[in-house]
Amino acid sequence: MNKPFSESCIQNQQPILQIIQNYFKLSGDVLEIGSGTGQHAVFFAEQCAHLNWHPSDVEAHLSGIQMWLNESQASNLKPATAFNINQPEQYPKRLFNYMFSANTVHIMSWAEVELLFLFIGSHLEKGGVFLNYGPFNYNGNYTSQSNKNFDVWLRQLAGDSAIKHFEAIEKLANTHGLKLLEDCTMPANNRILVWQKN
Repeated sequence: MNKPFSESCIQNQQPILQIIQNYFKLSGDVLEIGSGTGQHAVFFAEQCAHLNWHPSDVEAHLSGIQMWLNESQASNLKPATAFNINQPEQYPKRLFNYMFSANTVHIMSWAEVELLFLFIGSHLEKGGVFLNYGPFNYNGNYTSQSNKNFDVWLRQLAGDSAIKHFEAIEKLANTHGLKLLEDCTMPANNRILVWQKN
């Protein structure tokens, strides 16, 4: 099996790191939800020695993530664990200081997004911060033609996948004790939504 690789991870890791450094300032544990290839986990852990980085994803992706982890010397990079939002028995039995997720919400169905924010609301410590990276719609509209094209592709790929509406996400997050601190513009028509647990 070849080590998985995502070009977009290379392109967005430095801008994302700047936001991480702004909001994950104190030492603590970060749960990364949907680590994908594992590239982000390795890069952010190596750049942020004060953070214990916990990658997670569905079981099918764990072996690829582990290939990246095996090449890193970072002692703060923890083993990848199985995490499926539809399988509560896989949920960690602990709280985290921080959470991070990139390019997951648009892959999920709305019912899964609801489960995600329920999980975050119950597993993020008070005052903890959740960074959510990806594309979002605003006021019912796409922010770019490329996002519109991407959304068409997503819906063809899986009927439940789609770019989600910011306003709906904010309302959902608020119901689980999360307050929006910042909405950050990112490259390639993406955003980072910064949430804090009340």
